[in-house]
Amino acid sequence: MDVTVADAPEQERFEARLPDGTLVGEAYYTARDDALVFTHTEVLPEHEGQGIAAHLVRYALESARARGLRVIALCPYVRAFLRRHEDEFMDLVGHTPTPPDAG
Repeated sequence: MDVTVADAPEQERFEARLPDGTLVGEAYYTARDDALVFTHTEVLPEHEGQGIAAHLVRYALESARARGLRVIALCPYVRAFLRRHEDEFMDLVGHTPTPPDAG
């Protein structure tokens, strides 16, 4: 499938579009100073199973890397993608520090 992916920062999402401009997928995020927090990924039902979500998330992660940002994956799809491509992208994953023991 021929899709183009681009960041739409004003809407806090990456968008996958067909050559005719039809929007077929989105990866939503919240931008922080040092991270992109991915919250939801969605592909239109009639375009599922064609690799669009994987292409979309790969582009989004590569974009985060190019911008020097960490990734926080709240979205189940992004978490699963990171597990499947651990060698490529786990260096981007932001970890929340564990608070010191209060006792």
